[in-house]
Amino acid sequence: MKHRPHCVPLILLILLTTSCTAPRPAPRPALPAARIRVDQVGWTPGETKVALLMAPSDAAGVTATVVDGHDDPVLTITAGPSRGEWNTRYRAVNPLDLTALRTPGTYRVRIHDRISAESPAFRIDAAGKLYTPVVADTVQYFQAHRDGADQVGGTWRRSPAHLDDRTATVHRTPADDDSALESTGTRLDVEGGWYDAGDYLKFTHTTAYALIVMQLVQRDGPAPAALPAEIRHGLDWLTRMYHDGVLYTQVGVAGNDQYLGDHDAWRLPQADDGLDVQPGDRRYYQRYRPVFRAADPGDPISPNLAGRVAAAFALGAQLEAHTDPARARSHLDSATRLLEQADTGMSGDELVTTVPRSFYPEESFADDLALGWAELALAGKALGDQRTAAWTDQARRWADETEGGDDGLTIYDVDALADAEMYRLAPANALVQDLRTRLDSAVKAAAGDPMRATSGAGGADYAARQLGWAATASLYRRMTGDGRYDAFATAQRGVTLGANGWGVSMVIGAGAQYPRCPHDQIGTLTRTSMTGAVVNGPNVADRVESLEGETTDSFCSEGSYTEFDREDAQYLDDMRVSATNEPSLDFTATGMLAFALAAAG
Repeated sequence: MKHRPHCVPLILLILLTTSCTAPRPAPRPALPAARIRVDQVGWTPGETKVALLMAPSDAAGVTATVVDGHDDPVLTITAGPSRGEWNTRYRAVNPLDLTALRTPGTYRVRIHDRISAESPAFRIDAAGKLYTPVVADTVQYFQAHRDGADQVGGTWRRSPAHLDDRTATVHRTPADDDSALESTGTRLDVEGGWYDAGDYLKFTHTTAYALIVMQLVQRDGPAPAALPAEIRHGLDWLTRMYHDGVLYTQVGVAGNDQYLGDHDAWRLPQADDGLDVQPGDRRYYQRYRPVFRAADPGDPISPNLAGRVAAAFALGAQLEAHTDPARARSHLDSATRLLEQADTGMSGDELVTTVPRSFYPEESFADDLALGWAELALAGKALGDQRTAAWTDQARRWADETEGGDDGLTIYDVDALADAEMYRLAPANALVQDLRTRLDSAVKAAAGDPMRATSGAGGADYAARQLGWAATASLYRRMTGDGRYDAFATAQRGVTLGANGWGVSMVIGAGAQYPRCPHDQIGTLTRTSMTGAVVNGPNVADRVESLEGETTDSFCSEGSYTEFDREDAQYLDDMRVSATNEPSLDFTATGMLAFALAAAG
């Protein structure tokens, strides 16, 4: 007789399956995945803190929990109404207001309510603790991009390079990109300086901008210990580029069908010194690099260059007025001569920047002259120069010419700095109003973007423009004590540090997710992180796709972020794609100032 199975003791259920085993509950269906974007460096206790939830559909009202470093819940919040669609996969961007989170520590945001998501870690801490280290990192980028014999030891394993720049030959500016180069026969010592970006060109235009920013950080703080030596390295090179009343604009050249230039071979800079080349060889100008000048000897100088180079020298005079008066006086004299040589009759399309001009085209010069004269007057005050009043009048004249602009701080527009420095020199309500007009326009533009980014989803100089707006708002705060743009500044900084559609910090080494394969020869070839570098960030989709398709030869790629791309903007972490992943002097200098202002609170 067959017996029906009996239920067995609980311990045997581990080994036996019987007909009386209770049915297991059906697994809960997985919740739709979402993404949470945060400033991956963090926020100060008193800041307006907004994380961004990217969801498949409007997630307004879902519950989010903030957990600390021990995984303990410390705050519960609900998502606000959608700010709009990000792309076809993430059709809603919902704000998560974390402003109530004020206790220093490390946190994450988690959601398991209709959707599932978890943010990267972020910190709440004092401004100095969060951002002073980021400022120090930006100095490392400049150290890694030194040219010449004077190198700084670091993980990037640099060697002296381009020592032939000590006897570089001056060439006439070519008529167009395809023209042959013509020597003037003049030789010049232009050794040193910094590489402009991922290539090995050296520009007076971008170096002067970087030096202006670096010296403002040194003057007003907080300044990293390594910054003074870097400033001196840059000023020494700029001094070589202004020789006997002639201003020289660049060392090196982009290539064409006749010769290869500094863009045309992926190599470490010291490799150029070993090239065995003769005139006419395709790589001749990679070793024996041409120098170009802003104007012929005796001719007036393009006013944009005269103004910003003068500002760099005048700031040097301010910093050295008490420690090295003789050197300070020399810088003051250089700044004075440059401003007196400025050709203020030039039109916008005649302004000189680089060869080719398309690298950094300038359309106006009043902002450069306003800044140059303001810094000269401040230097005059520091050195007790009797011409200070006249220089102040000139600064005021050109500051009046800049009113009505609509841009924040960029390599192309230094009016925000001119306003702030003029206000230090001679406070006036018109300067405050000029910045307020610019910032009001930017706040309105940001309101139309789901991430609250003034510059939208992507484009040329994207990260630098966001940081420039953060710096502009902070300069306004420092000038006036008025905090109406504080939350705006925090949001623009956050976009650059991970609170964007791709969840990528555009500052290498800042946060958890940042570019690993920059379009930077030194960093990529030495397999070292180019810490502190600010890259472009997301760019116009057509531009990214065209660069990606030019060659399949990529020895460093972390791949695409196609899940987060839009029809109008993409991001790709690949050493081939300069449009998204190339760092530069001006990007990183703008970041240095924005982070220094943030660190100062």
